[in-house]
Amino acid sequence: MAVSPAAVGNRTNRAVLLTVTCLGQFMVLLDNTIVGAALPDMQHRLHTQLTGLQWIVDAYVLLVAMLLLSGGVFADRFGRKRVYLTGVAVFTAASVMCSVAPSVGWLIAGRVLQGIGAAALSPASLALLAAAHPVPQERIRAIGLWAGLSGIGLAAGPVAGGVLTEVFGWPAIFLVNLPIGVVLLLAGQRTLEETRNPNAPAIDVPGTVLSVVGVGALTYSLIEGGARGWTSPPVLASFTAAVILLAAFVAVEARRRAPMLPLRLFRQRLFTVSNTAMVVVGFALMGSSFFFSQFFVYVQGSSILRAGLQTLPATLAMVIVSPYAGRLAARYGFRTVVTIGLAVAGPGLLALGTVHADTGYANVWWRLAVVGIGFALTMSPLTGAAIQSVDPQEGGLASGISSTTRQIGAVLGVAVLGAVVRSRQAGGASFESGLRSAFVVAGALTLATAVVTGVWLGRSKSGEGSAGLRRSTELATPGRAARR
Repeated sequence: MAVSPAAVGNRTNRAVLLTVTCLGQFMVLLDNTIVGAALPDMQHRLHTQLTGLQWIVDAYVLLVAMLLLSGGVFADRFGRKRVYLTGVAVFTAASVMCSVAPSVGWLIAGRVLQGIGAAALSPASLALLAAAHPVPQERIRAIGLWAGLSGIGLAAGPVAGGVLTEVFGWPAIFLVNLPIGVVLLLAGQRTLEETRNPNAPAIDVPGTVLSVVGVGALTYSLIEGGARGWTSPPVLASFTAAVILLAAFVAVEARRRAPMLPLRLFRQRLFTVSNTAMVVVGFALMGSSFFFSQFFVYVQGSSILRAGLQTLPATLAMVIVSPYAGRLAARYGFRTVVTIGLAVAGPGLLALGTVHADTGYANVWWRLAVVGIGFALTMSPLTGAAIQSVDPQEGGLASGISSTTRQIGAVLGVAVLGAVVRSRQAGGASFESGLRSAFVVAGALTLATAVVTGVWLGRSKSGEGSAGLRRSTELATPGRAARR
């Protein structure tokens, strides 16, 4: 049967769209893991302490976490192509700024701008892809490819970061974004078609500002508390400001007609428990992985390149196992798979808490792999559980909130576990002992959460579980609720 030129052209356009959107998300995900490999070199060349490294990581994650929901609404309201390309431009320019940063302060400022760009381009890329595939089954396949191809960035990060840092130094990990960003801007301007939702809700400016500043103040308290002292006036003032600002955020969201975070959703136990567990996943996963390269470099004396390779088991395990997590949850239920995942990751972290400077890599790599496998089993089912707990038209919002809670957990994980390490060092313990304590804290919290999900995470029926996971794939973009 002959295929019309129009059909061929349509498939070509969709293939180009998939490539452009995947490459943008690839760049964002690459940045999540490539920085970890360069942290030891940053500490040496920028003459900073653990506090500076925490800010280098958390400045980026904080802005992504708090602007992700607004980024989806911006894309709907002002045009997905426009917001996507703006996000790419900001992310690329910020990457160049990071690469030439003469001090930690300038690097942190660049990371803030990177976070703003990522929060715009990430949801817009998925919104562009979803709008181009109106048929549900085609959309699911396209988003599956988007997630799989862009997810390669997670696995490539440690290796690329180790190689670039070893050969050129840490600025190279940011310069790698420059050619990608330029290609995306040129190709995107020529090939992407503008789409928007004329009925998109208004931007929740008060909620966005209060959430960013409130969580930022809390992060400052947790990071600086370990360095300045928990009773120092700046830390106490920051804690107080965080409480006031976050209370104001809750009050504002409760009164707005179209809030960025509808508090009524938390009346559903399944929604509350799944998002609480997601905070812990982000906390334990990001907080512990922040120290992986530092353990191999500072405790075991590895080179930066070798350390990047040594951290791969955790990332590879997640990339390999994650695609199967949704299928397992659809078959056995959210509660079973999530609880097993947490019950696997927790002991893996506790096992990392027993490694020493003289522990052979043969006794370390499998612990990293166990952690990766455990957390890979939790993220997709937790998002599916959150989506199942709300009305179908709010599935995109629930998915966006799930991603946001994971990012908030990541911010707190880096801050709190870093404070654990510094507190141990302040008491006379070595950096090695501090790391072991941080891994133990993360593992204990993960195991405690496994008990919570085993008891409270609602059991899904077979059909409901499958539907929830299917909607989590279809509606993974923040703000999609407004477009359906």
